[in-house]
Amino acid sequence: MILIADSGSTKCDWAHIDEKGSRLGNFETMGLNPYFHDEKVVEGAIRGNVPLALYADKISHIYFYGAGSSTPTMCAIIERGLRAVFPNAELLVEHDLLGSAYSTYDGEECISCILGTGSNSCFFDGKNIHESVPSLAYILGDEASGSYFGKILLREYFYKKLPAEIAEAFEKSFPLSKDEFISKIYREPNANVYLASFTRFIGNFAHHPHVMNWVVNGMREFLDIHVKSFENWDKVPVHFVGSISHYFKHCLEEACRLEGVRLGNIIKKPIDGLVNYHVKYVFHHAE
Repeated sequence: MILIADSGSTKCDWAHIDEKGSRLGNFETMGLNPYFHDEKVVEGAIRGNVPLALYADKISHIYFYGAGSSTPTMCAIIERGLRAVFPNAELLVEHDLLGSAYSTYDGEECISCILGTGSNSCFFDGKNIHESVPSLAYILGDEASGSYFGKILLREYFYKKLPAEIAEAFEKSFPLSKDEFISKIYREPNANVYLASFTRFIGNFAHHPHVMNWVVNGMREFLDIHVKSFENWDKVPVHFVGSISHYFKHCLEEACRLEGVRLGNIIKKPIDGLVNYHVKYVFHHAE
């Protein structure tokens, strides 16, 4: 039996399939990002999911695509956590960018982008991904991501730039002082996930002109920095995965229109596309 995993920083989706690609189950754990979690956290998150842990000895292969798994050192953290739970499995740990490319691939060269808790992009030629500019994570980068928009919301609230109806709704939803917000961001772990958690609130005002303005502008910034860094950006489709691209689709469509970008697929959760890609290209090729 086989496990395929797609992990962002917030959550990780797991698909349990057999060798023919038939779906046997779906599971969810916390996001497993080696920049923020060591192998003990990885092991604990998996063991904490009882249905997932029950199959541990029967899993023969694991294909794990995760945020932060971008270097051999970072991949090794995930591998050690997986190995502690799945001693008999062959492991493949790769970057979530590769998972994004696999999940959106439809036979044509493309640019594949992630807009979730964080953001990133790559060019996919059908076999390999090619990066142009790096992702600088939530403090320096992650343009148009959940953490990016969470920071804008908090800044505008405390700087008194939000329209009255949004500010009032924010105060009712989050009755915390400035010091409490600051403590959660600067003193507690996983600040990027905390900042991204505000996108659910932002989504309530997704069609408000004020919110649409900074969401569209943030997405245009992402397109300018990331997508347009590829020489052939205007000749191939640009696909997107992640909750931000899904829930703010109307803003993404407008940003792409303004920037002259050929918008391709928009997928909320890559896991289904990942399964399809492996069944069609990986397992079939292995035979």
